[in-house]
Formats: sequence, structure tokens, C-alpha cells
Amino acid sequence: MFKNQNDQIRSGWIILLAFLAMFAGQILFQIPGSIMLAVVELTGQSGSITIDFEAALWNRPWILLLTQGGGTVGGIIATLLLWKYLNKKSLKDLGFQGSLKDLLFGLFLGAISITLIFLLLLATGNIELLNTLSEPKFSAFTISFLIMFILVGFFEEIFFRGYVMKVMASRGNKQWVIYIISAIIFSAVHGTNPNVSVIGLINIVFVGLLFAYMFIKTNSLWLPIGYHITWNYFQGNVFGFAVSGTAPHGLYQIDIEKGNALLTGGAFGLEGGIMATVFILLGFFATKLYNRKQHHAETNFTS
Repeated sequence: MFKNQNDQIRSGWIILLAFLAMFAGQILFQIPGSIMLAVVELTGQSGSITIDFEAALWNRPWILLLTQGGGTVGGIIATLLLWKYLNKKSLKDLGFQGSLKDLLFGLFLGAISITLIFLLLLATGNIELLNTLSEPKFSAFTISFLIMFILVGFFEEIFFRGYVMKVMASRGNKQWVIYIISAIIFSAVHGTNPNVSVIGLINIVFVGLLFAYMFIKTNSLWLPIGYHITWNYFQGNVFGFAVSGTAPHGLYQIDIEKGNALLTGGAFGLEGGIMATVFILLGFFATKLYNRKQHHAETNFTS
């Protein structure tokens, strides 16, 4: 039950342990931000001490960064410690190798994908732009969420691609199994997000498969990290869509009420719509062309 035919602990148990360590790290590193939020809100109250901490958190960009960003840092640290001391592997083994050109291409591909979706939805009348393109609305959220999504991009790729996929590969799982299981785990974790939808979860499986494909094709985490960062940031903090159900604070404000939710994704954000599906699938094609030009050596994930 716990070991395979080679007397190794099965990958599922190792991944479960990593999940528990990662969540513990997140909770621990969220504590300073949570304490600060409580102090700020309680000292600002007159009379009643009833506070909606969730709403208060999302109205305070720097405390939000300290709390959510701190938790993300905790998850990164926990994963890296396990990788070094339990798996006894290096950062290079995890996927931090190769050219930074991969990171730059990933940043470009994520940004251009969301930009094209935005322009297509705008041109077809599925969204209404509430402020002009020449008048972006900058705020503290513009910077705090940039830092946040950089951290999220690193964390989720380190864990779901680097750690999960490498652990499964080390136990002889077939490459197609590694692809599918890692993508399903990635989607399942997003299943508790606000306004979650079936199409949204399916698209997150697809984007998990895309990130895995990028990882395997380039033998590096840099390309999926770059794509992940700008896909999230341009979606929520440039063009004002929800990001996997979380509230946007975009440079541009949009109204999606009159649009087709199958295209816009509705309250879940672009990932809940089929426009995202199309561009995620195009991402496979773009990665293949890029990889052919760069002549990467693929990661050997075959059993």
C-alpha cells in the first residue's frame, strides 16, 4: 500500500506529505499579515468589534500582499525544503535550469494571449470598457498584485510542475499519467475558489496540461512560470477580469453583464469561458514552434 514493487514509497504519499507541509507553511507565513489586519481593523472600530475580515483584507492591498503573498512564500519555502531534505535533490533537478529566454517568451505569451482575448471580446461587444484605453486607473493594487502574481507563478509551478511531476517521474509513472494527474490536482486545488464553474475547472486542467507540456518540452520551469505570471496579471490587474473567481483590480474597468458568459467566463473570469480554451490550446502550438527554434532537450519523464 505504501511502497511500490521497488520498495520505494509511492509518489502519492510523498505528494500528500508535500501538500500538508505546503499548507502548514502557508498558514504559518500568513500569521503576521493576519495579526496586522486585526490590529488595523480593531483600532479603527468605534463600538462594535464585528468585522468582516475577508472584505477588509481585499480592501487593503499591502496587508493583502503581506497575508496572501506571505502564505505563498511559506508554500515555496516548505516545498523547497522538502525537495532538498526529503527528496535530496537540487534546484536544477527541480527545473531551474536553461535559458532566461524561456522566461521572457513565457511572459510574452501569457500577456499577448490575454490581450488578444480582451480585444476580441471588446470588438464583439461581449464586454464594455468603462474607462478609455488612454486613461488607465493605477492604484496600490497595481503594484501589490504584480508582486503577488510573481510569487504565485513561482509557487504553483514549483509545486505542481516541478515537485509533483518530478516525484511521479521518479517512481516510474508513464508520461501521460504524469501529465493528467498533475493537471487534475492543479484544477482540484482551484475547486474551492469563488464563483467556480465546470468550464473553469476544465480550462484549468487544460492550462495545467499546457504548463506540463512547456516544462517537459523545455526541460525548465522558466517558460510556464513566465506564462503563469502574465496570464494572471493581465487578466485581473490590467484588463479587469476576475482571476479564477477572485476580485479584479484592473487598470481598466469592464462590464461583462451584457456579454455571453460562455465567452467571457462570467464571474469566474476568462478561465470560465471558451475563449480561454481556444488560446490555451494555441499555447501548445506556440510552445512547439518556440521549442523547435530553440532546440531544447526535453525532460525525460518516460518510465
